Amino acid sequence: MSCTSLADRIDALLPQTQCTKCGFDGCRPYAQAIASGEAPINRCPPGGEEGIAALSGLLGTPALPLDRSRGEPGPLLKARIDEAHCIGCTLCIQACPMDAIVGANKRMHTVLDDWCTGCDLCVAPCPVDCIEMVPAGRAWTAHDAAQARQRHQARQARLARLAADNARLMAPDLPESPPAREPDSAADEAARKRSAIENALARARARRHATRS
Repeated sequence: MSCTSLADRIDALLPQTQCTKCGFDGCRPYAQAIASGEAPINRCPPGGEEGIAALSGLLGTPALPLDRSRGEPGPLLKARIDEAHCIGCTLCIQACPMDAIVGANKRMHTVLDDWCTGCDLCVAPCPVDCIEMVPAGRAWTAHDAAQARQRHQARQARLARLAADNARLMAPDLPESPPAREPDSAADEAARKRSAIENALARARARRHATRS
């Protein structure tokens, strides 16, 4: 089994909340770290003991106790914005790995409940503490995980395109070089000019000689 296919199988068992509590920048990097032996299987609080058991079965390794220093498992939460106090700073929008928060600069923001994974990454950046995590009132499903993976991948691709576009815009403009002349053509042109001058001088000498005669 290749490392890539193993990472795919591990990623399929992770909840795709993209909460980064495992210490990696999302579920896919964590899956790759597990596949390469760089991380243990017990760092995912949203997956809980069931997730550890599934990973243990896939890898054929002993199950480990959940690393509770990474967070506590529990029911699915969702972010809620106190819209009366939202100042429209967009920091929560930038932090959300799911594009689950919508709004504009200096305008009220709101959360798309069906897209929110409960990762709580939007809470800390809020400068006015107007975001809280509340019970979602439902369970996280495999369908939710599949949809969240697709949305996260789409966001990552969009951010990569924006970064590339910004890099092109910030690149210094290089001065345009004058069109290069072919060395042979330039030499031929100079030779033609010398020949024309020499011929003109020869004709002038011939006329002077004829006049004197």
